[in-house]
Amino acid sequence: MIKVAMVSVYVDDVAKAQAFYTDVLGFETRTHIDMEDGNLFVTVGAAGAQADLEVLLEPGQGPIAEPYRAALRAADLPCIVFSVDDVRAEHERLGALGVTFPQPPTEQGPLLTAVLDDTVGNLVMLSQPIG
Repeated sequence: MIKVAMVSVYVDDVAKAQAFYTDVLGFETRTHIDMEDGNLFVTVGAAGAQADLEVLLEPGQGPIAEPYRAALRAADLPCIVFSVDDVRAEHERLGALGVTFPQPPTEQGPLLTAVLDDTVGNLVMLSQPIG
């Protein structure tokens, strides 16, 4: 069986992304390595769950990352989708913490979704099955 182990999200600033994804979204840091070149290698994951699935907070500079990220933003597309038990509750909680939502909770077919700005260059979707 093949399973997803790690996905990458390009970010403007890895340290700032780590703080947002842990302190605001509630993820836990799984790996934090200060690299010899001054960069960071940081992965985060759902706190207390899915130990075999991590999000790599990847430096978003360079000839591949920059056009990719610009195209996603120009199309208003999220770079990643996270599932939550209650989109409306997360919208309220995160909104109270100052998180910006370009798309508030919206029904999209069988899903309730909301899109937030992760403060490091990306749109992130929260998703909940309806019913």
